[in-house]
Amino acid sequence: MKTRVAVLYGGRTGEHEVSLRSAESVIAAMDPHKYEVHRILITKEGRWEPRAISPDPCANREIDVVFPVLHGTFGEDGTVQGLLELADLPYVGAGVLASAVSMDKEVMKRLVIERGLPVVEYIMVRRGEFQREDVCGKFPFPVFVKPANLGSSVGVSKAKTCEELLAALEQAAQFDRKIIVERGIQGREFECSVLGNENPVAAVPCEIIPSREFYDYEDKYILNQAQTIVPAHLTPDQTAEIQRLAVECYKSVDCEGMARVDFLLETSSGKFYINEINTIPGFTSISMYPKMWEASGLPYAQLIDRLIELAIERHRAKQATQFSR
Repeated sequence: MKTRVAVLYGGRTGEHEVSLRSAESVIAAMDPHKYEVHRILITKEGRWEPRAISPDPCANREIDVVFPVLHGTFGEDGTVQGLLELADLPYVGAGVLASAVSMDKEVMKRLVIERGLPVVEYIMVRRGEFQREDVCGKFPFPVFVKPANLGSSVGVSKAKTCEELLAALEQAAQFDRKIIVERGIQGREFECSVLGNENPVAAVPCEIIPSREFYDYEDKYILNQAQTIVPAHLTPDQTAEIQRLAVECYKSVDCEGMARVDFLLETSSGKFYINEINTIPGFTSISMYPKMWEASGLPYAQLIDRLIELAIERHRAKQATQFSR
């Protein structure tokens, strides 16, 4: 029998369009001889079309596993994962805890720091509660400003003056109540894909060479001018270090299934810094998560197979847990 896979995509998020593109790539890579695909679109208004998943486990008998291809708020932050736990359905990717803490850049940084891993110096401010003296002068310019709970570089700005910083904070505040201000790093940008449950492994890393001042939303999804180098031009020791840090970051947030860990390599110090972890990385035709695995010997279609296998394995393991007396 074919495995019945519900692909969940769209979402009430600023990354809705990216999700649509990722989902089409995932569906196209699924072997029709192995899988029966059920499309479930979540509109920008939050409607599910069709309403195919219920919190009542008995109502979900036509679905074997769910593949959430949702980026950002209400999809990558543990909310949908919680619904799928209630529905007692296997699902691809991180669980509730890892999804929630990875989505919140400030909480993620605290967990990573607690594990002794390197992150760039930062401060966190809240919407409507910051004053000029709270943010200007904390770090030398330029600085980066980011909504704490969003991805695909939505709402991210690079500020070179105090006035630009204040404007960037107002822009980021449109997308989240918590805002991160980070010391600017002059250097190179890298990404590394991680795959697995109890024993995660890292792919060969890639380097991102932006066509703009930094790798922003337009550079990722509109301009199509950023360069990517897979495998990245790094020494064997540097490659091993970035893979080690990626796996350690993955473990620090209790991740399972998959994630992409993003890095900065500071030119002046030669030090790698963990930038963020994405528990549902992009799966579009230009996305680096599958490309890094292809370069590591795991083609796209086999990657989809493995992710579904990991989801089912984790669900079976959970079924051995007693939830009531």
